[in-house]
Amino acid sequence: METLTANTRADRDSVTEIEAQHAVRVLLQYVGEDPDREGLHDTPARVVRSLDELTSGYSLDPASILNTHFDSGGYDEMVVCRGIEFNSTCEHHMLPFQGVACVGYIPKQRVVGLSKMARLVDCFARRLQIQEKMTHEIATVMQGCLNPRGVGVVLRAKHLCMSCRGVRKPFAEMVTCSLTGVFRKPFVRAEFLAHCQ
Repeated sequence: METLTANTRADRDSVTEIEAQHAVRVLLQYVGEDPDREGLHDTPARVVRSLDELTSGYSLDPASILNTHFDSGGYDEMVVCRGIEFNSTCEHHMLPFQGVACVGYIPKQRVVGLSKMARLVDCFARRLQIQEKMTHEIATVMQGCLNPRGVGVVLRAKHLCMSCRGVRKPFAEMVTCSLTGVFRKPFVRAEFLAHCQ
């Protein structure tokens, strides 16, 4: 679980904000623009601030998000939070992908606050990602921290790297699923996927 904890960003600490802004200026020049013209003068600073926000998940410890949990009071049925909207950034092209997550689990003795599942999704979404890895990471942390009977995670997303470049298929949607524990049993899987619709 080491790779899923907060990233120290040691490499980032060796690069200053000014150096990052300079890199953006170089990219603007690469595409044939004048980074000093009125409309682009402040763009390098804005891009760096935007990247800070879009990758803020690296500074979060996913396990600490789930630290606060409660006695289930005997509840032992499936808990599902669906419709969790997320925005992430493709690590291959650094272009956005947007979608909706459905996260579920069957508790043994402990339940977690509803907002924690959404925060966990955001923690991993706000990193450079591939959707498959993000799906697996969410399920792995839920399973490791809550020790439930099982976890299910489904992500549905549209990727700008598919719609505005390359094959240019704007309506293509990627669906990924990660299941642990009893969620791998066909009838539990079927119930969970029905809840995700």
